[in-house]
Amino acid sequence: MASRADNIASNLSLANFSKATELKNRIWFTIGALIVFRFLSFVPLPGINARALNQLADVAQGGILDMFNMFTGGSLERMSLIALGVMPYITASIVVQLAAALHPALAALKKEGTAGRQKLNQYTRYGTVFLCSIQGWFLAAGLESFGASNGIAAVVDPGYMFRIGAVISLVGGTMFLLWLGEQITSRGIGNGVSLIIMAGIVAQFPTFVSNMGSGYSEGSISTGIVVGFILMVVVLILGICFFERAQRRLLIQYPKRATQRGMMQADRSHLPLKLNTAGVIPPIFASSLLLLPLTITQFAGNSVDTESATGGVLQTTLQYLQHGQPLYMTLYGLGIIFFCFFYTAIVFNPEETAENLKKNGGFIPGIRPGKRTEEYLDYVLTRITVIGAIYLTVVCVVPEYMIAQTGVPLFLGGTSLLIVVNVTVDTISQIQSHLLAHQYGDLIKKAKLKGRLR
Repeated sequence: MASRADNIASNLSLANFSKATELKNRIWFTIGALIVFRFLSFVPLPGINARALNQLADVAQGGILDMFNMFTGGSLERMSLIALGVMPYITASIVVQLAAALHPALAALKKEGTAGRQKLNQYTRYGTVFLCSIQGWFLAAGLESFGASNGIAAVVDPGYMFRIGAVISLVGGTMFLLWLGEQITSRGIGNGVSLIIMAGIVAQFPTFVSNMGSGYSEGSISTGIVVGFILMVVVLILGICFFERAQRRLLIQYPKRATQRGMMQADRSHLPLKLNTAGVIPPIFASSLLLLPLTITQFAGNSVDTESATGGVLQTTLQYLQHGQPLYMTLYGLGIIFFCFFYTAIVFNPEETAENLKKNGGFIPGIRPGKRTEEYLDYVLTRITVIGAIYLTVVCVVPEYMIAQTGVPLFLGGTSLLIVVNVTVDTISQIQSHLLAHQYGDLIKKAKLKGRLR
């Protein structure tokens, strides 16, 4: 028979939402914080010519800046205070995770519990400030040179003072976003940093709908393309929801233990292995590496001599690496597959998991503890990662092909869909958890549970 908790979870509805005062306060706080984030995306850096910047943004389309601009909700295109967004923090956190998996001292620090995690978080923030400073300086210098090479004065008074001021403003904007994300996590609902990224992506949705609607009215986009995109988005969302929730649950059994009544009882649990352990990191890394040469060439401007042998080879290579080209999509798919296996090997350590099971007395039925358990975990993880890598490749390459064939903007990329769907599902799960806890509280109050007087 189903337990009381299962019945409550199955009958969970939003009818009791009006009674959950704490949950409503958390949701309102989250909405208010995201509104502040959107307001900041329209505050420009000091010394920027907004009209000239719009012309320059049209010239710089197609590089890695398009992807970063999507994650920041258009802040990079407008050169706002939060133009770098939270991407430096994401990069720094990935670097710290890799270092913790490869460096013995950081690996030992990771095992120290809460104090060790706080120390690693501190290193991540230091890395964020460092990356923001480097990226801010090169962004300001590149804006000056790129604008000058195209005859557009995007900076009112170029020079070292503008670069220093831009670096200070960009570092402050990114660190404020991190603080805002922490406030959302602790006082709001959902993961703050993930919600900020999702809000930036969703903010581009009205522009995408407007462009598609104007293209349809002008006749440049046919009815079949519109219907095809709607069907593609629906199918991809359903597929992402299915594969992101898919798990391989390994049965873990513990030795029999004596209960209070003197009976011997064996404990059982499950070790969940996600089908997509790497998350959205593989497509981000793969697309960043492929778009980096194009971005460097764009900022190089007229300094590249296309008549020379080296310049001609570079120009030909960049033509094949454009969006929608067969070489680009092939390398993109191979990069996703490589980073799937690479990052999964970093974040999940079969040897450490097998050792922890052995220390706690747990074992997989039919598998000897220790080395055999480690080999079995690696065997299972490798095979489910193959399916996860194929799933990620299909989700990311199919929209790229559709975008290249139809010329629709990059909003419907596979990476953006992955982030939006994952964050939405996680946020809804947290809301359901709060509602379930609220129903449990009501159940306890109605039962009037009191301790017995002795």
